[in-house]
Amino acid sequence: MTQVTRVTEHGGGVWSIPVPIPDNPLGHTLVHLLDTDRGPVLIDTGWDDPTAWDTLTAGLAACGASVSDVHGVLVTHHHPDHHGLSGRVRGASGAWIAMHAADAQVVRRTREADPSRWLDYLQEKLAAAGAPEEHLAPLRAARASGRTDVPGQRAALPDREIVPGELLDLPGRRLRALWTPGHTPGHVCLHLEEAHPVLERRQAAEGDTGRGRLFSGDHLLPEISPHIGLYEDPDDTTVTDPLGDYLDSLERVAALAPAEVLPAHQYAFTDAPGRVRALLRHHEERLSGLLALLTTPLTPWRLAEAMEWNRPWEQIPYGSRTIAVSEAEAHLRRLVKLGRAEAVPGSDPVTYQAV
Repeated sequence: MTQVTRVTEHGGGVWSIPVPIPDNPLGHTLVHLLDTDRGPVLIDTGWDDPTAWDTLTAGLAACGASVSDVHGVLVTHHHPDHHGLSGRVRGASGAWIAMHAADAQVVRRTREADPSRWLDYLQEKLAAAGAPEEHLAPLRAARASGRTDVPGQRAALPDREIVPGELLDLPGRRLRALWTPGHTPGHVCLHLEEAHPVLERRQAAEGDTGRGRLFSGDHLLPEISPHIGLYEDPDDTTVTDPLGDYLDSLERVAALAPAEVLPAHQYAFTDAPGRVRALLRHHEERLSGLLALLTTPLTPWRLAEAMEWNRPWEQIPYGSRTIAVSEAEAHLRRLVKLGRAEAVPGSDPVTYQAV
């Protein structure tokens, strides 16, 4: 039976295809198709899953193309709901895959990772953050069983680099990369430097001068803030500041002031500067709320337990708790860098307190 997929035509040779993410409340990834003089180019591809693949190929057909027509794949960031099907698209079409160098390094490192090294790293990291034994036990069991799989080990290696500030090699189009780290170290937004086929005429009449369209990946979403956790690398001791990176990147997007934002989740929207202001307020309020919690010294794990999430801590599944602790640590890094919190000397596991 032929699958019918609902696609959205955004005008000017741009479409979006909602590709489902299995067992995820986000529902789907919006894969964007951009027509070029050399053939269609995809911005992200969706999760590596049979239903997702069928949906993507049906969506391409609804756009008047086929997967064999795809000329290239631009990956906003390495996460599996964006990069997962890239290798299969390349195998079916011969398309190139392009990604920022920082995320390409994550893909390469993950493909080459020794699973036991990663499991040891996660155990040590979570123990240092104050995770209870019941959270560490499954990792110890996986290590003892000789587990050999690490998520992302089959992700496709890109064969082109997305260089921030440069126009991409897309004949007939003007698409420029903007480096927006935070959600991942190599996240990029892609600015289509062409007049919007509808909105810019309307906005100009209203005194607004929005410029082009922005494919924003997960960096700028209309209703939710993306996960900001630590950049994980067992062999890198650099003290990064992902939340600081994200906030700085938001400012750059606001200054760009595109006429419309085409994100990878939810729906297209306008007023990027307004959305950026709302996100900056959200993170400042969250940091202030964490400082109030840190009047008593807390481990990153205990801080994560006390933070506000989309459901009570008791209902957050195992893997998501690990992600939540990483987000708590990213916020702590930001507070320490701002001089608003500090680690308690001699604490083991480490605790933090407000200054």
